[in-house]
Amino acid sequence: MLLTITTTHKPATDLGYLLNKNPGRRHDFDFPFGRAYVFYPEATRNRCTAALLLDVDPVGLVRRASKGDQAMDHYVNDRPYAASSFMSVALSRVYRTAMTGRSKERPDVATTPIPLEAKLAVLPCRGGESFLRSLFEPLGYVVGAESHPLDEKFPEWGASRY
Repeated sequence: MLLTITTTHKPATDLGYLLNKNPGRRHDFDFPFGRAYVFYPEATRNRCTAALLLDVDPVGLVRRASKGDQAMDHYVNDRPYAASSFMSVALSRVYRTAMTGRSKERPDVATTPIPLEAKLAVLPCRGGESFLRSLFEPLGYVVGAESHPLDEKFPEWGASRY
């Protein structure tokens, strides 16, 4: 699972102060379901992107959950790839300080509105794009969503749930 947060606020590297994560190094976090990594693939004065990569261990989840039934379908799933409650848990722990709306080093930045763009790489959504829009647009967010076919070689199979 991948979440990126990008800003073009000047200087864009202030994003590191807001998220309480130094753009100059990788940050690692252990969870019962896997590991999370925060890193900055782009960190310049004009544009800065923070990435939260969540590496879910599906085999470990199955082994902890079921002690006897080890059917293959338990091992083949979308948990490592699609945003889920695991991402919510990681967000709340990794960005706990940022969610308070304060920055010890740069309090002025924390109170300044800045342009942000957040992207979730894969998100299952039963209600589709219209449902996402109904949730976020009334709050002032601009929503962009892209649907993916179940299999590009077999379009007759229809759209996936992502």
